[in-house]
Amino acid sequence: MRIWLVIVLLTATRLQGFAELFPDSLELTLSDAIALAQRQSSDALVARHSLEAAEWSYRNFRANYLPTVSLTSSPSLNRQISSITQPDGTNVFVRQNQLNTDLSLNISQNVVLTGGTLFLRNNLQRLDEFEQRTHGYSSVPFSIGYQQNLFGYNSLRWARRTEPLRHSIARKQYAETMELVASRTSSYFFMLASAQTNLVIAQQNYAVSDTLLRYARHRYERGSITENEMLQLEVGMLTEETDRLNAEADVEDAMQALRSYLGIKEDVTLTVVPDTLICNDVVDADEALALALANNPDPERLQLNIVESESALSSAKASRGLKADLYMQFGLSQKGTTLKEAYTQPLNQQYVNFSLSLPLLDWGRGKGQVRVARSRLELTQTQSEQALQDFRLNVQKMVRQYNLQAYRVRIAYRTRETALRRYEVARWLYLQGRTSLLELNTSISEKDNAQRAFIGALQTYWSLYYGLRSLTLGNSQTANSLTAN
Repeated sequence: MRIWLVIVLLTATRLQGFAELFPDSLELTLSDAIALAQRQSSDALVARHSLEAAEWSYRNFRANYLPTVSLTSSPSLNRQISSITQPDGTNVFVRQNQLNTDLSLNISQNVVLTGGTLFLRNNLQRLDEFEQRTHGYSSVPFSIGYQQNLFGYNSLRWARRTEPLRHSIARKQYAETMELVASRTSSYFFMLASAQTNLVIAQQNYAVSDTLLRYARHRYERGSITENEMLQLEVGMLTEETDRLNAEADVEDAMQALRSYLGIKEDVTLTVVPDTLICNDVVDADEALALALANNPDPERLQLNIVESESALSSAKASRGLKADLYMQFGLSQKGTTLKEAYTQPLNQQYVNFSLSLPLLDWGRGKGQVRVARSRLELTQTQSEQALQDFRLNVQKMVRQYNLQAYRVRIAYRTRETALRRYEVARWLYLQGRTSLLELNTSISEKDNAQRAFIGALQTYWSLYYGLRSLTLGNSQTANSLTAN
């Protein structure tokens, strides 16, 4: 009996946990919806994956400037008849039956200043001749070398300019995306808030129309109103019922859109609660612009475009003229029939290879590539200057719009309160028979429009708020806390 009681209690506890995890209804403020979207929306997940990929790419870039250590081996077995050149210049066919094994330890370091590679090597090789039943060893206990393209394109040096910019852009772009997620969530949030407001208005108007119609029927029976006025009220009630049904459908559509964006897969009834409290302080345009220039990825993206164009010009210049490759290796080596002999009294070894290549006639191909690269660089510089100017103007424009929108919200709030008060007065006067139905309908229309205008003003305010945050992306000391924490 106790076991069954424990099982029932555990089952009830699990069911309660599932009920808490997936509630039937959920009430959300704007900050709640944004936190949920930034945690589990598809846009936020894509942004996190992109940032992670950028972080690993930057790690790979930094690894190119660190020493690398590798252990290599390439054993080979050769059992075939081959043509061998003799000392007198003739060729004879000889059966070969040999095994070649080797082991090499390599340490290399890229040199950023020159673009070359410095390396250290230790190598041991054994050759077994099965036909003669002999074997031998060849060792390189130590060797140091350097290889360099003397007049070529230094990709290491240019990567040190481009990759840190890409990494910084990726991190700033992630912060920007989070703010854009907040902005988009705000749009879906107020879409549902507007639909819910319309539904409340439609329900209230329907209830009021029903009350007024019943009241009008009594007045019509007493002969105090005309049949035309009573029929007008009846038509109005039917219209309000249709508006209510349409508003219910709009609420369901807006709710589905918000659920989808927030990543809520369960059929949860959402109710949004718009925050009517806004900041009354004014954002300083100069400070917002300074934050945007320092923290937004767009200025650095423009800078990256210029650096990449300069890199392309450098590559074009390097590919058209004199090319020279240098390879040097110095060290010790020895051979022997035993492993001990291969490391006894090693001999000096030096190897230097220098190659030159100078195009004598390329029909202007190299010159044309340089001209094209230089033209693209100048075009990129011009476009970047214009884009940066447009960016500055956009920030200043958004600051002006935001500061003005805060004032518009306060006006819309007072208008809504006044329209609600006027409607109450007009309804009371109509019930007292001291005003016309036209005046009552006008007050209802003004009340509805004022409520919708207030929600619309709030939506525009929060859209500008998060739009301005997506531009600044830093720790601001301004009163509105417009930037990301």
